[in-house]
Amino acid sequence: MKILIAEDDCVSRCLLKATLQHWGYEVAVAINGQEALELLQKEKPDLAILDWMMPKLDGIEVTRALREFATPEWAPYVILLTAKTEKPDVVAGLEAGADDYLTKPFDLNEFRARVSAGARIVNLQKDLVGRLKELEDALANVRQLQGMLPICSYCKKVRDDSNYWQQVEQYIGDHTDLKFSHGICPTCYENTVKPHLQAHRQKSEALNSQILGQVSPTE
Repeated sequence: MKILIAEDDCVSRCLLKATLQHWGYEVAVAINGQEALELLQKEKPDLAILDWMMPKLDGIEVTRALREFATPEWAPYVILLTAKTEKPDVVAGLEAGADDYLTKPFDLNEFRARVSAGARIVNLQKDLVGRLKELEDALANVRQLQGMLPICSYCKKVRDDSNYWQQVEQYIGDHTDLKFSHGICPTCYENTVKPHLQAHRQKSEALNSQILGQVSPTE
């Protein structure tokens, strides 16, 4: 997972980078808000850690701009780092589009917990987007039968949109992705197939008897 750090203080920036890399994350760094915004558009990290007070653009301005060009497929999780502790400031950060915030100076364990929580949410979002894409693809491949379908009362053929009569399985095959295999249901076997088999057997037995009656016995 790629994380962007935007921090103008060199010591803090290097410490954050080394810590995140030690935890196994891929890290990109920016030294001001403008550079952070450019890297967000170029690198498309999964998570962004933005210092509130930065030159050129502050963390709030970067967050607002980010939410303008984020997409359902890519919307990074944003954590603001700030020395501000007043509730109006926190509310302003969250209303700008930040997902979480951490006040300076922060505990390293708390920082790790916040980053881990963000990473879990990002992974859940990716999984959701992937599942929605699969559902959209599946729905795009499904053609539904709808409306009134004329069917013959005798031969059970159906009339298509071009006013041609065809077998039901052909019509359904033309309008869906279904494939057919043929069988015989128990009712049709008892009422249709079985009488035909019996009639054929009786006819064969009668023919055999007739043939045997015409053959002279040998001495």
